[in-house]
Amino acid sequence: MTAQTVRPGDAAAVREFLAWAAAGKAPVEIVGAGTKRAFGHAVEAGYRLDLSGLSGVVDHEPAELVLTARAATPIAEIEALLRQSGQRLAFEPPDLGPLLGEAAGRATLGGILACNLSGPRRVRAGAARDHALGVEVATGRGELIKSGGRVVKNVSGYDLTKLMCGSWGTLGVLTRVSVKVLPAAEKTRTVLVAGLSPGEACDAMGAALASPHEATAAAHVPEAAAARSSVAYVGGAGASATAVRVEGPPVSVAARTEALRGLLSAHGAVEELHGHNSGRFWREIRDVAGPIGDADAVWRLHIPPASGGAVLDGLAEHGVEGYLDWGGGLVWCGAPATRAVSAAVRAQADAHGGHATLVRAPGALKEAVPVFHPQPAGRAALGRRIGDGFDPAGILNPGRMARGA
Repeated sequence: MTAQTVRPGDAAAVREFLAWAAAGKAPVEIVGAGTKRAFGHAVEAGYRLDLSGLSGVVDHEPAELVLTARAATPIAEIEALLRQSGQRLAFEPPDLGPLLGEAAGRATLGGILACNLSGPRRVRAGAARDHALGVEVATGRGELIKSGGRVVKNVSGYDLTKLMCGSWGTLGVLTRVSVKVLPAAEKTRTVLVAGLSPGEACDAMGAALASPHEATAAAHVPEAAAARSSVAYVGGAGASATAVRVEGPPVSVAARTEALRGLLSAHGAVEELHGHNSGRFWREIRDVAGPIGDADAVWRLHIPPASGGAVLDGLAEHGVEGYLDWGGGLVWCGAPATRAVSAAVRAQADAHGGHATLVRAPGALKEAVPVFHPQPAGRAALGRRIGDGFDPAGILNPGRMARGA
């Protein structure tokens, strides 16, 4: 099916088009920059709503730590603006474009929030949805609604704002977003421990994150994934790398790094990454494509952090390689694109009380395997009721999250 592309220039035009589509029950695919179209099931729709015209920062108040932008504003543009004020998006949004076969640097603010994507700093700063203060949304009813506000203390409708984050465009079309921002770190260092097994790494990362030293990220990269790193010390070490990041004022970072070195030395020999190398390593962890390699299928598992090592070990028995982020709570892995291996991945997530999402795969596998982890009947029914409230005709991204929806 060849979809007809519609490019509205403002939120009012988005609302008008969706009202028309709802009246005719015409399915619509929602696209910002298109960097994550391959994430999820294919959307069969006669119309493609291209939001590229809804771009640009509307307001930035450095003193209030608030930024408001139209939904299709590139993250790269926002981060460049924030750097001028010594600020950043604290949830460290990943750029999954290259992982999904798209160009780097094109991810948009609306797309990141619609998918609720967060980077390594999530263990300290929280998820993307925790930083969304307010949204303007065009619903599948053809209504334009606003939720939340532009300052942290204005939390009216805050739950609705969070509901839109992670809805994958199935509840409404984000047209404008306000997010809180935070001061950027003056200094960054990373403490490395080489040669740990996944289980040992989870123990070390757990100790670091539970300590008073305020680590802002913790990841474990097994030897095969570490060898793909462009950071010479990691890529050329011939061993796994367990990494803990510290950020903040220079004096504080130096003191906390020294304390973490002492803490982690009980687990193995420790080294450090400074400045440029530290930043490059965490960008690789954040953006996934580097350490995961060219595997046919890529999975993301959310699990209890203490289970990360057991999950990696269990998956290795099926020829699956991966690495740990979020102190062990996030597993990224590359796997053969078969139904048997996919069932093994899902079984590992179920066994440890987590869920597994198929991020990248050939079309045939996505036709055979649910992309998103199947939900319990009660939760699925609740999701349908919420969807009916915002999009009763089912026109928004139909089938994106579940085939045949």
